[in-house]
Amino acid sequence: MDIEQKIAGFTPEGDPVVVYTMRNSKGYEVELCNMGAAIVSIHVPDREGNVGDVALGYENRMDYVTEGPCMGKVPGRYANRIAKGRFTLDDKEYRLTVNKEPNHIHGGPTGFHKSIWEGRVEENRVVFAIDSPDGQEGYPSDLYVEAVYDWDDDNRLELTLLAQTNGATIINLTNHAYFNLAGAGNGDIKGHTLRINASHFLPTDRTLIPTGELRSVEGTPMDFRTAKAIGRDIDADYEPLIYGSGYDNCWPIDGWEKGVIREAALLTDPTSGRTMRVLTDQPSVQVYTANHLGGCPLGKGGKVYDDYAGVAIECQGYPDAPNKPHFPSQVLRKGERYERHIIFEFGIEE
Repeated sequence: MDIEQKIAGFTPEGDPVVVYTMRNSKGYEVELCNMGAAIVSIHVPDREGNVGDVALGYENRMDYVTEGPCMGKVPGRYANRIAKGRFTLDDKEYRLTVNKEPNHIHGGPTGFHKSIWEGRVEENRVVFAIDSPDGQEGYPSDLYVEAVYDWDDDNRLELTLLAQTNGATIINLTNHAYFNLAGAGNGDIKGHTLRINASHFLPTDRTLIPTGELRSVEGTPMDFRTAKAIGRDIDADYEPLIYGSGYDNCWPIDGWEKGVIREAALLTDPTSGRTMRVLTDQPSVQVYTANHLGGCPLGKGGKVYDDYAGVAIECQGYPDAPNKPHFPSQVLRKGERYERHIIFEFGIEE
């Protein structure tokens, strides 16, 4: 494995924005950035052997500093939404910054995706680390987090998320990369097919907070148990799709067991033949079809990203779990080790 480092620029505070390029023995590359511990690009072949970049990103690397769509980044402390920015832990109520009215999302305006992480190379991997102090955006206790990226000769990108705290807190980490297997900037993803290993989904209110119900996908546009085109039902007259202006929903993974890695989803582009199999030990997967991507900074090659230009497949804990005692717990306590795995496995359709 060959790993190169390059400074792309500096933040207004003078911190270097560093891009790491990981190249496997076949010459296929992944680029990462210390701003938000982000995936910047993933170069893999199609069925004809043509190499393309399947991760959306920006032409100007410095746009990662100020952008809003969380492009390729690790949000936190708590990815996704917490209702009204409030939760109770050990009989004490905590109030978080409300940054997506009326809720808190992705750790708030100074969340992990808005922060420079400390980056280092450890043999054949890249490790990003960040310290979050007690009280940041309202979260309790100090928290130390690492995001570890491994890229192998089989074109498997594995993200290991690690954390420890000195007290008690809540945590929900994921990666928010947007994928287009036809190549970043090459149209929308409505023709991609998606299979999700889930028999239920989490209905939400209009602000995308789960109601607490686990609803069967049977007979609904949310049924991806058999692969189907993402665009087939995306405009259906169905409340969960209306609320999100497309898919922005969470599916509990069938057969989930804590610590056990299993398949969450399979994304395929029939035109290029590229596939992306997603595996994880997280309890659910949030699928977001980039319904509000228009207006973000210019993409690679100066291309404009419109809505639906990519799809985010975010393996994570349930949204608003701290306020839903029957959801899998996202509480982390002193002496415990938070460890979660997400694997993006790239291949060719058989």
